[in-house]
Amino acid sequence: MATFPVDDNGLVHRDSVLRVGLADKHLAAAVREGRLTRLRAGTYLLTTPSSPEHRHRLRVVASTQPDTVVSHHSAAVLHGFAMLRPAFERVHTTSGSSAGGRISRTRHMHAGPLDDVDVVGHDGLLVTSAARTAVDVACHGDFDQALVVFDSALRGGVEAVDLAAELDGRRRRGIGVARRALAVADGSSASVGESWSRAQMITAGLPIPVLQRERRLSGRRIITDFDWDDRLVGEFDGQIKYGRLLAPGQRIEDVIADEKAREDLLRWSDRMVVRWVWAQLVRREVVGLIRPWLDRLERV
Repeated sequence: MATFPVDDNGLVHRDSVLRVGLADKHLAAAVREGRLTRLRAGTYLLTTPSSPEHRHRLRVVASTQPDTVVSHHSAAVLHGFAMLRPAFERVHTTSGSSAGGRISRTRHMHAGPLDDVDVVGHDGLLVTSAARTAVDVACHGDFDQALVVFDSALRGGVEAVDLAAELDGRRRRGIGVARRALAVADGSSASVGESWSRAQMITAGLPIPVLQRERRLSGRRIITDFDWDDRLVGEFDGQIKYGRLLAPGQRIEDVIADEKAREDLLRWSDRMVVRWVWAQLVRREVVGLIRPWLDRLERV
C-alpha cells in the first residue's frame, strides 16, 4: 500500500507524490479505495476519522485563491464558530458586489458587497470578519441555526453590539429571523446541543432558563446546563460533552458514574432533573419532556 507525502496542512499534492517515485495510478487507486479524497485537480485529503469541520477547513485551504474572500459557513469554520447543520458541501466565498453569485459542484460564490471592515486576514486567507460571518450564517438559516451561531460567536468573544451593527448595516434576506435570534442569544451556552435545546424552548414559549448556574452541594461545585427557579434542572447529554470531560487515563464509564453521583446530589436537594440526548433534539421531543415539570412547578 502506497504511503503519500503530506504537507503541513494535512494535504497530499500530486507533484510531491510523483517526486517520491509514485504515479497517478497510485493516487487513483487510493481514491477508489477511499483512502484519499480528491479536493481539486492535483490536491487530495487523507481519509481519516477527523471531524467534518476539520475536513472542510482543509478543503478551504486547498481550494481558495489568495484574492478570494472566504465567507458564510466556510469562514465560520475558520473563526471556530459552532453551527447546526452546516453547509459543508461547497466552499463558500463572497463576490464583493451585488452581482456575480454562482454555484458549482464544489464552490458557492455568494453575491454581496464587502466593505474594508468586512474582510480580515486569517492564516494567509482573506475571510469575512467574525461579526459579518456570524450574521451571514444566521441569515441563511432558520431560527435554530441562527441562535446556535450567535451563541457561539458571543462565546468566542464577538460583541453583541457588533453583531447588531452588522444586522442593521444592510438589507438582506433572512434578517428578521437573525434579529429575533440575536435578541435572545447568550454566550453562556456551552455547545450546539445546548443552544438548539434553548431554541426549541423559546419557539415553544417556555420560560427562559438560567444557563450554567453554579451551586455548591455537599462541598461539591456543580454547574447545570439549564435552571428554572432553582427547582428544575435541565441537562443536555452528548457524547462530545462526555469526551471533553475525560482526564488523561480516565474512562468514559468513570465520567458517567460521576455524572450520576452529581445528579443524585441535585435530586437529594429537592431539585428535579430532566435529561435529554441529541436524538430527542432531532425528534423535537425536548419541550414535551420539560413542559409537564414546569407546569407542576407553577402549581406548587
